[in-house]
Amino acid sequence: MKNDGKTKVLVVEDSITAQKLLLSIFNQDPALEVIAVAGSGEEALKILETVAPDVVTMDIHMPGMNGLDVTRKIMESKPLPIVLVSESCLVQDVERAFQIIEAGALSAVAKPIGTGAGFQSAANRLKQTVKDMSQVKVVRRWPKTQAIDSNRSSDLKSISLPSTDDLSVVAIGASTGGPNAVVEILSNLNKDFPLPLVLIQHIAPGFLGGMVEWLSQTLPLKVAIPEEGEQLLPGTLYLSKEGKHLALTEKLKVKYSGSLGPIAGHRPAVSYLFESLSVNLGARALGILLTGMGKDGAKELLAMRRAGALTIAQDQASSVVHGMPGEAINLGAASHVLNPQEIGELLKRLAGKKVLKKTKTAEEKRG
Repeated sequence: MKNDGKTKVLVVEDSITAQKLLLSIFNQDPALEVIAVAGSGEEALKILETVAPDVVTMDIHMPGMNGLDVTRKIMESKPLPIVLVSESCLVQDVERAFQIIEAGALSAVAKPIGTGAGFQSAANRLKQTVKDMSQVKVVRRWPKTQAIDSNRSSDLKSISLPSTDDLSVVAIGASTGGPNAVVEILSNLNKDFPLPLVLIQHIAPGFLGGMVEWLSQTLPLKVAIPEEGEQLLPGTLYLSKEGKHLALTEKLKVKYSGSLGPIAGHRPAVSYLFESLSVNLGARALGILLTGMGKDGAKELLAMRRAGALTIAQDQASSVVHGMPGEAINLGAASHVLNPQEIGELLKRLAGKKVLKKTKTAEEKRG
């Protein structure tokens, strides 16, 4: 952001009509300034040789280099905050959006269409997302293939884990940067993981179906959106229905709150799920709070810890934004502070304890 206080935006969009629409929307906001428009990925890279925007809005489908190709090039050469602006909320397009997020984009929002209140709401969401993401200091993500160093590995092994017989659910809350962290954590778990997992991820309206499809293609776990009253099953990652807060009962049944408004600007909110776990499950829940802006879930993670739950917050070095986990750490809500690879190793240990216990039980029966 330059000394005039405005957020400088580069718009990458091949459609002339869409370019005009985005310019009109951004020009409504005195805090935003479009400093350049690129009609192709190649043109965007050329522009970036001479200008320095605070944030880039990126189209997904373009002739020549598509949004994925351009994002990869930008993140390799001149990392910048990138916001995907999707014209379509079709599952396949949103799935591609999450592939681009995996390549380094921070967020995705729907391109405002139509007229009236719906259009203005979508336009406001786009403007706010662009301003929020421009504040993110883009850092290179932790290497996925890097081994955990011996000291950290020793610390991990010293963490006392409850038996999976004493645990009922793993709950995860995430926002900006969350999709990549979630994949990093869960990609090495088997489909027979002995517990259900519930994820509350802040995403824009219209993107849930594509995220479920992307996660289904990326993870070995089954991925599902549960119905009201549904009993959670092991080996499945559950995401809340769009626009509804999700809670769990003592018997691991889903309870939605459709009438309650957004909490701290979010619906579903991490705080709503974590609060239900602190009250209904106590030490039988494992809570994980990942990268994201704001404070959603931090106080409720503390309530979970006070109720006897094992609680984990993502460390600062691996977080795209350390707001949510940082607040949890400041409150003393996290019993452990780990990076995604370490959290994944911890969950693998949990699964291993269950397998070991089953093996011992079988041997005891034979003996």
